[in-house]
This record gives sequence, C-alpha cells and structure tokens, in this order.
Amino acid sequence: MALRMIDHGTKEYLQMVHLRHEILRKPLGLTFDDAELEKEKEDILIGAFEDDRLLGCCLLSPMDASTIRLRQMAVPNSMQGKGIGRALMIFAENIARDQGYRKLCMHARKTALGFYEKLGYTVSGEEFTEVTIPHYIMEKAL
Repeated sequence: MALRMIDHGTKEYLQMVHLRHEILRKPLGLTFDDAELEKEKEDILIGAFEDDRLLGCCLLSPMDASTIRLRQMAVPNSMQGKGIGRALMIFAENIARDQGYRKLCMHARKTALGFYEKLGYTVSGEEFTEVTIPHYIMEKAL
C-alpha cells in the first residue's frame, strides 16, 4: 500500500470524490456540490493506493496557524479492519506536523469514535448532528 498526496482535479482526485460519495454521502441521500469540491483546492488531499486503485482517502483543511481539520475519511466497508484507515491517519498526522500544525481536530461520526480513540483522539464537547447523523468534535495534540 502506498500513501501519497493527491492533486486536485487529477484522475486520482476523481477516484477520491467517487469513493467519498459512495461511502459517506450516497447512504445518506446526499451529494457533493461544485462549490464544495472547488474549495478542496485549498486542502491537503491524501490517498492510500494499491497500484492505481484507491483503497481509502481523507482531507486536511487548515483552520488556523496551529490547527488543521481532518475531513472526509473514507475506506470501503469491504476494506475496513485491514489497517488502511490507521495508516491514513498516521500519514495525515505526519504531514500536519511537518507543516507546523500542533493540533488535529475533526467532526467524527458517532459510529467511528472507537477507531479515533484508539489513535489517541479525545472527544471535545457534546454530540451534534451533521449531514443528518450524530457527530462529535475530536482532537489530538500533534
């Protein structure tokens, strides 16, 4: 498995949008809009690949000079439990740290809390609803 940054607008990026749609949006009856995808030009786009096949992905969005936010973590259901998400998280944390960020935060789906807690993230605040489902803010010092 190879972990690497993805350039916006490339065929790898299109694979990433498709994966995120299938895993994160379609089950909720949601889609992406063009403005949302256009804003991702400012994000750090990360993918895990086996040859040219995308196995998982996530994005990092700068919040301020010291905090970056993880978004859109997606690994196909059939590939979960194989270490792809964990590898993506470690890679994302290293990129964030290398770029001078001191904290990584996210809006984590309630169903994913255990995954992130195993990686050292803690819940900050109360449950809230986003994209129709329960989420929590989680964070970790880098």
